[in-house]
Amino acid sequence: MRAPSSTAMLETRGLSAAYGHAQVLFGVDMQLRAGEVVALMGRNGAGKSTTLKAIMGLVPALAGTVTFEGEDVTGWQPFRIARLGLGYVPEERRIFTDLTVYENLEVGRKAAAGAPGKQPWSLDRLFAIFPNLAEMKGRRASAMSGGEQQMLTIARTLMGNPHAVLLDEPSEGLAPVIVEQMADAVLAMKAEGIAVLLSEQNLYFASAVSDRAYVIEKGAIRYEGTTQDLEANDEIREAYLSV
Repeated sequence: MRAPSSTAMLETRGLSAAYGHAQVLFGVDMQLRAGEVVALMGRNGAGKSTTLKAIMGLVPALAGTVTFEGEDVTGWQPFRIARLGLGYVPEERRIFTDLTVYENLEVGRKAAAGAPGKQPWSLDRLFAIFPNLAEMKGRRASAMSGGEQQMLTIARTLMGNPHAVLLDEPSEGLAPVIVEQMADAVLAMKAEGIAVLLSEQNLYFASAVSDRAYVIEKGAIRYEGTTQDLEANDEIREAYLSV
């Protein structure tokens, strides 16, 4: 497994965003280094998903900057950011339900860019991480469970050979056995050198896969530290994570 780099692969500085006239992000500062997994923690409505959407260009920034692999991508169209090597897996599973698992994966195939010598993702490599998908590659996506569809969405994103991936609420609503498989998949992505920024409410899941965590509340970062320190900090957990 590769050790995290000390240089930020993805960074936001003073990132603010709004839906119409309602501002929802207030000066968010975050870093994701190469080879690490970072969790963005918070309650429902705290601003987790909006942060990922603002990074990806799906919600326009009011102020601040988003930098990815040395490029200021603030204001870029999402497809340009994706081409640069940033993958995005939304909470809602966006798959082609009329296509098979195999066909969904082929739709996501893209040549590896900007990483000389890096092995592109193949179906065999994906099926090693997601063995369930290998067993159902001829099945229509509409016949899959929610957890299986979530894994298919992640696998299809990996077929685009991203350098980093944004995962929005990967464990939300999944059965415990699927949550464990999801954790294994995130750790496998890390082992392959892919940096992962995930939004999450489940501290148990986040602690199992993440190196560091940020806690967001009312659109502002309230805590930054290791997930181990967050687990030990009763005050922060009670203030910002308890239901």
